[in-house]
Amino acid sequence: MAKKMKVIGIGDDGQNGLSSRVKKWIEQADVLAGGERQLSFFPDHPGRRILIKGGLGPVLEQLERESRQHDVVVLASGDPLFYGIASLIVRKLGLERVVIHPHPSSLQLAFARMGDSWQQVRIESVHGRPMKGLAQRIDGQEKVALLTDEVHSPGEIARYLLQFGMTEYRAFVAENLGGPEERCGWWELDELVDAEFSPLNIVVLKRKKEVPVPRWSLGIEDGEFFQRKPEKGLITKKEVRVLSLAELRLQKDSTVWDIGAGSGSVSVEAAKLAPFGEVFAIEKNEADLANIEANRRKFRADFTVIHAKAPEGLDSLPDPDAVFIGGSGGELCELLRVCCLRLKSGGRIVVNAATVETLAQTRETLAAQGFSVRITLLQTARSRPILQMTRFEGMNPINVIVGERDHTTGEGRA
Repeated sequence: MAKKMKVIGIGDDGQNGLSSRVKKWIEQADVLAGGERQLSFFPDHPGRRILIKGGLGPVLEQLERESRQHDVVVLASGDPLFYGIASLIVRKLGLERVVIHPHPSSLQLAFARMGDSWQQVRIESVHGRPMKGLAQRIDGQEKVALLTDEVHSPGEIARYLLQFGMTEYRAFVAENLGGPEERCGWWELDELVDAEFSPLNIVVLKRKKEVPVPRWSLGIEDGEFFQRKPEKGLITKKEVRVLSLAELRLQKDSTVWDIGAGSGSVSVEAAKLAPFGEVFAIEKNEADLANIEANRRKFRADFTVIHAKAPEGLDSLPDPDAVFIGGSGGELCELLRVCCLRLKSGGRIVVNAATVETLAQTRETLAAQGFSVRITLLQTARSRPILQMTRFEGMNPINVIVGERDHTTGEGRA
């Protein structure tokens, strides 16, 4: 009969932080597995040692085989269920074959050193993960805990946050928690940039109450955006933008192409609606790139800006869940064909058309690709003061065209 595998959390204080019962489990183990640091706490253990490093697939297979006949103990850092290996082991073996004994996590210890509550903290890990998109995920949060690594150090995190002007945060850096070289302290972000820390650290950001921070909801006013203004501003107007975004049906992890990004207003709001996704702003006019970048930083929307005339520049991008086309540079039919071929199942294409020619081209091309088409003519007016009264000023009518794959006619045509 297969034995129960024990997954034991251990801190930087090694054996000193373990109970006598847990120590006995480790002493009696036939196989002791863990990372280099965890195994180093038991240099004289008589059992066979398995180093957990790199890809976990083969190691999990080996642990599963060993556990059929031997007592196996897996050592993990802190709480094995907090960004740890325990959930993978449970998934592999089943809960009935696993015993989990946690140690206080680095997050718990950090907040204990701060003397602060952590039940409402936003937790983000940049340990072995890119920082891309972090800005929109944490913007407005009161407390943020960041799990770091040697590449994404406190200094690199500070540089990243300062790009987006997030000076409302102070950082608490806790190093080597629970160990003899533990060090904790508060830092301003600009102080962190060139500071050096142990690779074993956690960063907690806490918002300063005295620093006002602008909050943006869906439908940011047009005047808030940096934009090129030959006439009334090259920007997707708020009313059209909100409807277009609603028609895209973005999810939290959507991949979005914003083609003909202009000022980047759609990309900004899409990034906030899809904080765990990816947004790509493609714009052919070099004069607009500075405005897109300025808006990206102002609104803390960490999307990718690409200088290209679509469909050029799309080949290297991941397939989209949603495509917004605000401008095509005269290549509309070919652009739509490429987008239709690349669009993921269940995705949508939304096109804004100000002219009847663009409307007709878009409808015909989408239909030819096996897409169903729905059109909303949006004609709005905004109030304007006139003396002691109010009048309405009409805005240019816009056709909001929505294309979806027509599942009654197949998956579309090349």
